[in-house]
Amino acid sequence: MQEIIILYNPVLIIAAIILTIMASYTALDLFSMLNSSVENKRSLFIGGTFSMGIGIWIMNFIGMLALDVNGSTTYNIPITILSIIIGICFTGMAFYTVTNRILKNSHLWFGSLFMTCAVLSIHIIGMYGLQMAVNYDPVILIVSSILIFASFLFVFWMLFYSKNFTISNQVWLKPLGALITTGAIVEGHFLLIKAASIFKQEGGAIAPREQESFLIYLVLFVSILILSGLIGSSALISKKLAISDTNLKDIQLALDESSIVAITDPKGIITYVNDKFVEISGYTREELIGQDHRILNSEYHPKEFFKNLWRTIGLGKVWRGEVRNKAKDGSYYWVHTTIVPFLNRKGKPYQYVSIRTDITNRKKAEEHLKETLKEVSDIKFALDQSSIVAFTNARGVITNVNEKFCEISGYSREELIGNTHQLLNSSFHSKQFFIDLWKTISQGEVWKGEIRNKAKDGSFYWVDTTIVPFIAENGKPYQYLAIRNDITERKRTEEFLHRQDKLAAVGQLAAGVAHEIRNPLTSMKGYAEFLLEDETNEQRKEFVEIILDEIERINTIVEDFMVLSKPKAVNLEEKNIIPIIQNVLSLLEFEARKKNVRIHFNASEDIIQIECDEDRLKQVFLNFVKNGIEAMPNGGDISVKVVVNEGQVQVSIQDTGIGIPEEKLKKIGEPFYTTKKEGNGLGLMVSFKIIESHNGKVYIESELNKGTTFNIVLPARTA
Repeated sequence: MQEIIILYNPVLIIAAIILTIMASYTALDLFSMLNSSVENKRSLFIGGTFSMGIGIWIMNFIGMLALDVNGSTTYNIPITILSIIIGICFTGMAFYTVTNRILKNSHLWFGSLFMTCAVLSIHIIGMYGLQMAVNYDPVILIVSSILIFASFLFVFWMLFYSKNFTISNQVWLKPLGALITTGAIVEGHFLLIKAASIFKQEGGAIAPREQESFLIYLVLFVSILILSGLIGSSALISKKLAISDTNLKDIQLALDESSIVAITDPKGIITYVNDKFVEISGYTREELIGQDHRILNSEYHPKEFFKNLWRTIGLGKVWRGEVRNKAKDGSYYWVHTTIVPFLNRKGKPYQYVSIRTDITNRKKAEEHLKETLKEVSDIKFALDQSSIVAFTNARGVITNVNEKFCEISGYSREELIGNTHQLLNSSFHSKQFFIDLWKTISQGEVWKGEIRNKAKDGSFYWVDTTIVPFIAENGKPYQYLAIRNDITERKRTEEFLHRQDKLAAVGQLAAGVAHEIRNPLTSMKGYAEFLLEDETNEQRKEFVEIILDEIERINTIVEDFMVLSKPKAVNLEEKNIIPIIQNVLSLLEFEARKKNVRIHFNASEDIIQIECDEDRLKQVFLNFVKNGIEAMPNGGDISVKVVVNEGQVQVSIQDTGIGIPEEKLKKIGEPFYTTKKEGNGLGLMVSFKIIESHNGKVYIESELNKGTTFNIVLPARTA
C-alpha cells in the first residue's frame, strides 16, 4: 500500500469553493422562505436540503479530485452516490431541527451535530468511493470535528436564533450566512484531509489521464447545471414570494392600521400580536407572546361561551362574536372578533388568526340606550298605570292610546286609532273652547284644562287634560301627547258641594224670613176667615176663599223653608210601606181622573217593612206622583212598582209624560229650579232631603217624549 503525496489543483479548489457558496446561498434562501409559504413548504425544505447536501459533497468530491495523484485515482460510483444520500439525510435532519419548531438551545446543538455528521460522512465515504485507504489522527480528527461543530453552531445561532439578526431582516444576512457556512464546509474538508493519511489501495485500476480529465469536467458541468437549476428555481420562487410578501405586507399594514390582530398556535398560545393589540390591552408584546387569551379574561362570559368558540374553530370553521376583555390596568373593553383557522393538508388547524375591532364606544352607547329605553319604559308604565294617554298626529288623528283610554271611553283601540277626538265630543263645550285649544297647541304651547267627554255607552266623564306638542326641526308640531286624569268623581263632588251651598243659602234665607212671614200670614188668615163667616155676597165670598187658598199656599212654602232652615228630627218607626203608598194614590185618584191619567200599582210582596216617618214619606210620594200627573196634560199612565232586592226597597214612579231634557235633569232638586211654569223647585228639594234623612237615595231617569222615572231606594227592615 503506497501513501499518496497530497498536492492541490488550485483551479479545482476555487471552483469547488464557488460552487459551495452558490449551493449554501441557495439552500439558505429556500429555508428562509419556509415561514412565508404554506403550500410549498415541503418543496422548499427538500430543495434547500438537497442544495446544501450537494454543496457539501461538491466541496469534498472536487477537493479530492483537486489532489494531484498522478493519474492514480479510480472511482466507485455506488459508494460516491451513497455518500451524497447520507450527507443529504444528515443535512435534512439538521435543518428540520432548527426550522420547524420554537427554537431552544438544544435544537441549535443537535442541528450543528447533524451538519457535522453530514460533512464527516460525505468525506469519509467519499474517500472510500475513490478507493483510497485512510488513517486518521484521532486528536486532529476530534479537534477538526469540534471546529466544524462550532462553525455550524454559530451559523445557526445567527440565522435562526439571534433576535439582533432576525428581527431587522438585513439583506446581507443570507450572503453572510452562505459565506460562513461555506467556510465551515471548506474548513471541515481541509481539516479532515489534514487529519488523514491517504493510501492507494493495491489492485486499483489507474484511469487514463484523458478519462480523468473528462470525468472531472463532467462532474463540474453536472454540478454547475444542478446548482444553476436550484439557483434559478430559488430566484423564481423568491420573486413570486416577494410579490406575495408585498401583498401580504400591504394587507398586514391595512389590518394593523384598522384592526387588532393576533395569531395563536393550535393550543391557543399567542405567537404574534400587532401594535393595536398591545395598545388596547395595555400589555407589552413580550408579556403577551407565549401566553393564551385567558390573560385578558374579564369573567363576563360563561365557560360555555368559550367552549362553543373552541368547538367551532376546532372544526375548521370561522367564529364571529363579541367579547368583553380586561386590560392590564383592570379596565374593560369590547371587541368584535373574527377567528379564522388555518388548515394543514390533513384539514386540521395549525394556527388561528384573530381579527378584532374595538366596539367599546358602541357597547357603551347601547348600554346608555338600554338605560334610556328602560327609563322611558318606566315612565310609560307609570303613565299607563295612572293616566289616560293618547298620541295624535299634527291633524289631530289618534295614532296610539293606552289601556286606560280604552277603559274609560268604552271604545276598543281599533275603533279609536284613525279617528279624532270628535268621537268623544259630549257637546258640552262651545266651538270657541276647541278653537282656543287648537290655537294654543298649534303654536307649540302646552294646553291645560278640563273636558267633559262622552263614552261609547252614552255616559259622560270628566278629564283633567294636558296636551303637549312635539316640535319638529321646522318649529311646527308633528304630533301631540295628551295626558288625562279622570276627575268625574271630583266634578260630582263639586256639583254636590255646589248644591249644598245653595241649600245652605236657602236655609239661611228661610231662617231669616220664615218667622217674619208666618206672623202676618196668621193675622191675614184669621181676618180672612172672619170675613168669610159674615160675608153673604157670593162674589165677595169667592174672593175671600181665593185669598185663603193663596195664604195656605204661602204657608206651605214657609213650611218648606222651615224644613230647610231647621230640619225636623226624624222619628223613625217600623212600618209597612205598601199601605202608605196606597193611601197616597187614593188621595190623588180623583185629580188623576180629571186629567185622564191612569194609575197602576204593583208590589212584589204584600208586606214590606221599613223604618220611616210615615207623614214625611207620604209627602215625598205625594210630590213625585203629583209631578207625574202634571207632566201629562193630555193624559197618560203612571206606574208605581215596589220590589225588594238585596236588602233594599226600590219604589219606582214612572210616567209617560213629556220627559226632562238631559241638561235640566242634573239640576233637578236644586232650590228654585223647576221644569213647571208655576213651580218653585222647593218641593222636590225637600223630598230629596227627606229621603236622605231616611238613609236612602233618589235616581231620576228620563227620556224626551217617553216619560220620567223616579227611583226611590230605601233600606229594608230585616227580620
